[in-house]
Amino acid sequence: MTRIYLKRRPQSWTGELIGILTLETSIPYVVGNVSNAGTYGFPVRYKAIGGASIDRLLNQSDSSLLQPVLDAARELEREGVRAITGACGFMALFQREVSEALSIPVCLSSLLQVPLVHTTTRRPVGIITANSKRLNKAHLEACGIAADLPIIIRGMQDEPEFRSAVLEESGSLDSSAIEAEAVSVAATLIADHPAIGAIVLECSDLPPYSKAIQTATDRPVFDYNTMIGWMVNGMCSRSYP
Repeated sequence: MTRIYLKRRPQSWTGELIGILTLETSIPYVVGNVSNAGTYGFPVRYKAIGGASIDRLLNQSDSSLLQPVLDAARELEREGVRAITGACGFMALFQREVSEALSIPVCLSSLLQVPLVHTTTRRPVGIITANSKRLNKAHLEACGIAADLPIIIRGMQDEPEFRSAVLEESGSLDSSAIEAEAVSVAATLIADHPAIGAIVLECSDLPPYSKAIQTATDRPVFDYNTMIGWMVNGMCSRSYP
């Protein structure tokens, strides 16, 4: 069979499926973290958003970050990625604007999975976030999470190692300690709300602990990597005999 390939734009390389927008942070990224390229079995391309710190995005919900986010996303699109995601669930603030501005799929926040998870389980959805005090109505609405959709939110902000390593960017990270903290938060969430049908992890630093959370809670766990995998499967369909 003859195959003809066309080049759509001036470009010196190709083949990177997913473009990942990152914050400017100083966090060690273990395998499983969205910001560690070793997490993926397919090529990804990273782009840091100029001036986008944890403080500006999480603590301030700084709307002036929209333009730097758009600029970085457009640059990834020009560089040939086939879809774009984020490396912080709080990028939900810009989901609508970025998806409308680009011609390729955009999934900035893992919270986009919440409506689907609820539709499939018909039970309340547990959300574990980096900081439950900062996750607000605007983030939820941007991800299609209606006010009447049953969710229960718990945060990691009071967990000592997570707070130090991720929110305060101490420069070191004890992965075993964060795993224990995440499992404890999840187990307490299910103990307090046993009707929860599944858990969604907002934070891109938590996917390394999804398996441990799943084991401890006996619930399906969805995170950034389940969303990114869904995107890749949609772009790279399997051939059948």
